Amino acid sequence: MKLTSKGRYAVMALADLARFNNINPVSLRDISLRQGISLDYLEQIFSKLRKKEIVQSVRGTQGGYVLNKKAHEIKLTNIFDAVDEKVKTVQCKKDSKKGCNGKSTKCVTHNLWDELESHINNFFSQKSLEDLIKDNKENRI
Repeated sequence: MKLTSKGRYAVMALADLARFNNINPVSLRDISLRQGISLDYLEQIFSKLRKKEIVQSVRGTQGGYVLNKKAHEIKLTNIFDAVDEKVKTVQCKKDSKKGCNGKSTKCVTHNLWDELESHINNFFSQKSLEDLIKDNKENRI
């Protein structure tokens, strides 16, 4: 299965943001310090999240980011889509006649991996940011 750090970090950063969303806007610097993610990388991720209207930026000395929706409305699949992350378990395209091993037929285990991909994507479509932050409180920096 392929899930890059971009997708994992986007989920981590938004879960962090969701924890503190009701207090004040959250700075990327604070998220960077709490989660151990490069500030430059967070800026790239949040640019994509802002374009897909998952977060809003707030300017000013107390500025930062806030969620554009309630945490329970933001599914993990929304986050992955926003940062152009795809969960794939096979190399080939679903509708392709050509197999993932470069041959004209699909490999003997293709349907297994394809079914696993469906289960994984279904799992992510059911999980929200709220699910991640329940009973997982941390103090703000």
